[in-house]
Amino acid sequence: MNLELRPLAAADEPLLQEYLYLALFVPEGSPPLPREILRERAVARYLRNWGRPGDRGFLAVDSSRGCDLGAAWLRLWPVGDEGYGFVDYDTSELTMAVRPEYRGRGVGSSLLLRVLAEMDHLHGAVSLSVSDANTAIRLYRRHGFEPVFSQSGSTTMRRPAASG
Repeated sequence: MNLELRPLAAADEPLLQEYLYLALFVPEGSPPLPREILRERAVARYLRNWGRPGDRGFLAVDSSRGCDLGAAWLRLWPVGDEGYGFVDYDTSELTMAVRPEYRGRGVGSSLLLRVLAEMDHLHGAVSLSVSDANTAIRLYRRHGFEPVFSQSGSTTMRRPAASG
């Protein structure tokens, strides 16, 4: 695998639909969520009008095979349209997913490091919401995310900028 990361553009919104779906945690052994969930306001907000000011992200690709492997993106929330991992209006929220067949191969770590480096230059902090049953919570802890609050089996975590 020849991993490369490239910035996301407004034209990537259709591809990001797939990654948003993959970012929705489903416990092992549970049936997959219906694709219609992507149309629900609480989920659709993660991509609606992608490319607005404050939107930043990266796509992981295997340049030797020409396929995408994962994506990670940051959004700042306007008043009244906050995400699940909302902390405050100056903290960008992270959404990240890796295709199942590429998990455990460093793709998620590479994406996270790159998006955090971007965040360190743009915002004071980054937050996320993660299911308590999702093993990715260990990755987030290793990279400086700390719990802010927990509710209904999910934890909102926050990481300050490296300079802050």
